[in-house]
Amino acid sequence: MAALRSILYFLVFYPGTVLYCIATLIAARFGSGPVRRVIHAWASFHHQLVTHLLGIRFEMEGEIPDGPVLVAFKHQAMVETVETLLLVKTPVVVMKQEYVDLPLLGPTMKSFGVIGVNREAGASALREMMQRGKQAIAEGRPVVIFPEGTRVPVGETPPLRPGFAGLYRALGLPVVPVAHDGGKIWPKGLVKYPGVIRLKIGETIPAGLKRDEIERRVHRAINALEA
Repeated sequence: MAALRSILYFLVFYPGTVLYCIATLIAARFGSGPVRRVIHAWASFHHQLVTHLLGIRFEMEGEIPDGPVLVAFKHQAMVETVETLLLVKTPVVVMKQEYVDLPLLGPTMKSFGVIGVNREAGASALREMMQRGKQAIAEGRPVVIFPEGTRVPVGETPPLRPGFAGLYRALGLPVVPVAHDGGKIWPKGLVKYPGVIRLKIGETIPAGLKRDEIERRVHRAINALEA
């Protein structure tokens, strides 16, 4: 049954995403407000498929504040990358440049406001990330980052990527860490399983800490559900 539900999810979600991408590009002609409404509708569409078709529920402990903050998510699955758009109010999301370069989806993401990171570019990529992050602050938007840099298997707690500390220092924002256990029922591959994804919003960490301190505190907070 889980396999059948997963196949139906993919058959509905991806064609639907194409339609939302087209709608976003049309909305971009009328300004950022319509674009954000379409993207939010897309995230809600995905949420409905996840909850009603795949049988996955979300339980959240704590609350993510509005306004300019740096939200650091544990990265175990694709599901939290979309849910982020509902959990955080109009975020600017830091993601791999390869996703931003995808046809149709890439221009859609750019119109909403994402920060693509090309790891091969080194220092120039970090400067671009910081510049776009400061622009987000000027617009009163939070910035979302997955500080591990890539999807992490359940139970693994790798060190944070250097770009996180650089962005934290450059933006001067408090950090809201988010732990979750979505990888247990949303593994790589086709089949997704019904169940509950827990999200734990950690205590807000102030701006201005030294690198080793901020990395230690964020690492511990985003891995709070790994024990």
